[in-house]
Amino acid sequence: MVTFFIAIILLITGYMVYSKVVERVFGINDKQPTPAYSKSDSLDYVPMPWWKGSLIQLLNIAGLGPIFGAIMGALYGPVAFIWIVVGCIFAGAVHDYFSGMLSLRHNGAQYPTLVGRYLGKTVQVFVSIVSLVLMILVAAAFVAGPAQLIAEITSIGFMTALLFIFGYFLLAALFPVNKIIGKIYPIFGGILIFMAISIAVALIFTDRQIPNITMDNLHPGELPIWPLLMVTISCGAISGFHSTQSPIIARTLKKESDGRKVFYGAMIAEGIIALIWAAAGMTFFGGTEGLQAALAGGGPGAVVNEISTTLLGTLGGILAILGVILLPITTGDTAIRSSRMIIIEFLQRGFKKVNGKGIVIVATLIVTIPAFFLSTIDYSFLWRYVGWTNQVVATVMLWTGAMYLLKNNKFHWLCGVPAMFMSAVVCTYIFYAPEGFNLGYEVSMIIGFALTILIVLWYVKQIIAHKRMGDHNYSKVA
Repeated sequence: MVTFFIAIILLITGYMVYSKVVERVFGINDKQPTPAYSKSDSLDYVPMPWWKGSLIQLLNIAGLGPIFGAIMGALYGPVAFIWIVVGCIFAGAVHDYFSGMLSLRHNGAQYPTLVGRYLGKTVQVFVSIVSLVLMILVAAAFVAGPAQLIAEITSIGFMTALLFIFGYFLLAALFPVNKIIGKIYPIFGGILIFMAISIAVALIFTDRQIPNITMDNLHPGELPIWPLLMVTISCGAISGFHSTQSPIIARTLKKESDGRKVFYGAMIAEGIIALIWAAAGMTFFGGTEGLQAALAGGGPGAVVNEISTTLLGTLGGILAILGVILLPITTGDTAIRSSRMIIIEFLQRGFKKVNGKGIVIVATLIVTIPAFFLSTIDYSFLWRYVGWTNQVVATVMLWTGAMYLLKNNKFHWLCGVPAMFMSAVVCTYIFYAPEGFNLGYEVSMIIGFALTILIVLWYVKQIIAHKRMGDHNYSKVA
């Protein structure tokens, strides 16, 4: 249990200390009008208080991610605590801060536009496709489960529940951000926090002992930690999906100094939630073998329900149902909303006049229709690719942040180091994973690190080229 408390303290300390370092490196200017005012449109660009933005951001980026992902990651044992803490402070929260603040600095620009500005058009086209596919899959996955649960506990049929949820998606994506999302999502964000705190308190006061990190139990089991753990636990450590969500809130910030509380702070909160559920997964079933059996019997949803109802009784059952229904829905709808923003922004680059309610509706339907179709079929084989796709998006965002800092003569290693780390993760994973090339572990490691070296060499080349350009400009001035 000592390890658990230390991990919580480290996450809080990370926010209190390292977030200020990140903010200082980025450099804020509260005298500069934010897009919420300079581009106010009563739809997406609407000023909101930072506390409301923080709760909405937490709900948008979290959903069931820090619950289900952390429970699956608990199979790797207490080493999951290390990844959540280190990954969240130095990679995930940095990633979220830069995805939000770069959007704010560039008039609320979406993730692909930011990538194109700092990594080139070719990479922009690639991530546009990848991020849209990711959000369609997320929306579909985060609808099927709630619809099935609604059908089981009520007289409403699965298809009726599905149509109802997608009808809500359209409303949430088309209405002004402060009308639906701004009013009810802070409440749901509070429910997510209350649920996690309740589980943590119940765990502490039961006779079950949260495992500590020791050499004997660091990683029980046969699956290799690298790179599987870093893909299994994404929400709560680092998740590329967040970079598609942060621009939604970036368009509502009243001043730049709110960014640290909203973007970095929400990620730390998600890390704490993931830490709590990872601890619950390791502890409740008496170890990783018991957790594995529970997952095999009913999946992460059943595990959440059993933990919640046993530890919290009737309240836990209500929270579990609310969590499994509300949390994924409130992530799916913002995935649709951000997809709509990306499509409109892409069209605006090719056509001079792209505006009006008509294009907003069309852009929303472009992603809603395939998401609805996927939610009605067995698309589990596609879902296996979401984890890797998600981390590729995160890696590209970190490289975008690194190039922004480099071009502005700031401490680019802040994003560059975690970007190199995540490059090694995704390059190795795709060759080793069954949904990838399914090669042997040693071969995958060799290929993955070889590709990572090439990426690092590209990074070094960018640094040298920037230095030469600076020296050249200096000599011209002199």
